[in-house]
Amino acid sequence: MQAQRDTEAEMRRLRLELKQTMDMYNAACKEAINAKQRAKEMHMMKLEEARRLEEARNAEEAALAVAEMEKAKCRAAMEAAEAAQRLADLEAQRRRNAEVRARREADEKVRALDAISNHDFRYRKYHIDEIEMATERFSDELKIGEGGYGPVYRASLDHTPVAIKVLRPDAHQGRKQFLQEVEVLSCIRHPNMVLLLGACPEYGCLVYEYMDHGSLEDRLFRRGGTPPLAWAQRFRIAAEIATALLFLHQTKPEPLVHRDLKPANILLDRNYVSKISDVGLARLVPPSVADNVTQYRLTATAGTFCYIDPEYQQTGKLGVKSDIYSLGVLLLQVVTARPPMGLTHHVEKAIDAGTFEQMLDITVKDWPVEEALGYAKLALKCTEMRRRDRPDLATVILPELNRLRNLGHAYEARMSAARANGGSGESGAQISGDSTTVGGSWETADS
Repeated sequence: MQAQRDTEAEMRRLRLELKQTMDMYNAACKEAINAKQRAKEMHMMKLEEARRLEEARNAEEAALAVAEMEKAKCRAAMEAAEAAQRLADLEAQRRRNAEVRARREADEKVRALDAISNHDFRYRKYHIDEIEMATERFSDELKIGEGGYGPVYRASLDHTPVAIKVLRPDAHQGRKQFLQEVEVLSCIRHPNMVLLLGACPEYGCLVYEYMDHGSLEDRLFRRGGTPPLAWAQRFRIAAEIATALLFLHQTKPEPLVHRDLKPANILLDRNYVSKISDVGLARLVPPSVADNVTQYRLTATAGTFCYIDPEYQQTGKLGVKSDIYSLGVLLLQVVTARPPMGLTHHVEKAIDAGTFEQMLDITVKDWPVEEALGYAKLALKCTEMRRRDRPDLATVILPELNRLRNLGHAYEARMSAARANGGSGESGAQISGDSTTVGGSWETADS
């Protein structure tokens, strides 16, 4: 019995220990679960903290970037303000310079008018009543032309046929050109410069010698059904124009640049002697800038578009070689009778293709083609884009044109002698050994 009691007591003790062990295990499990939960929470807190740190870092970088952008904007605004200030200063300077130029030009105009009123120039001063009587009160029947300055009338003064150019009242720029033309033409004389006979400065009238055959442009394009100019005449006219141009460029004390050389401004008298007219745009260039190295800067380009020196058009720098470009285009028109637009390109292309003779005026049947080709190549050199590449008028252009003029004179003399002897004459193609007569058919600018 004692043994049974001991066994039961031992069982109770073991149950108690088991219960205590189970309670300790359960407590340990709860503690482990709680620890795991706390570890998970701490991990989540760590992740949240890391996220907040990353956000804070990104926010800081964004703030720095915004600050840098604001600094750049501030710098740009300061630079723009400085540039605006510089532009304002430059504009103010330009305005001051323009005012000075305007005052200077006004003073020059007053001096010119005073000089005209005081008979400083060598021309006759006509009264407006004489002009009105000669033009029959500016009758349309006597009008022979119209320019940007105003109409031109044929009239008779002092028993002499004259051409009277009348400045339009609204031509403000024309007034300056009128004064310039009076100043230039009254002080110079040359056989190939149109002769100014007189003026009526109060009413803007200029009186010229009358040129029976009108302008070179009209004769090249045969307006009014006039006969074509012979090739010898054309070479002579080209040489005469170059001679007059050299005369202008060699005026003392300052060279004179025409600035508007074109066939419309070349007039022909009753013997087809050519004379340069319309010097209203001419400019006196200081001797120190008369060459093609340093040029005289003007505020605005002047002239007719197709004939304007490209370098002058771009820079406003004027020199005697500005006229050489215009001369080159004019020389090409003399032998082709074509409009100036794109003419240099067409001639150059024809020369390269070996078809230059097709560019020559078809109304002339006996061209000395090889001589005309050399002439055209010289004219193309005159139209080089850069002034320094253009030939010199006195030493290169004029000697060659004089040679061609003499060639034409010799041809005309032979033809006259042949006609006097009752012969049929020679072909113009026989002027030089390797020249050929133009054949085939093509169109001129007039056709």
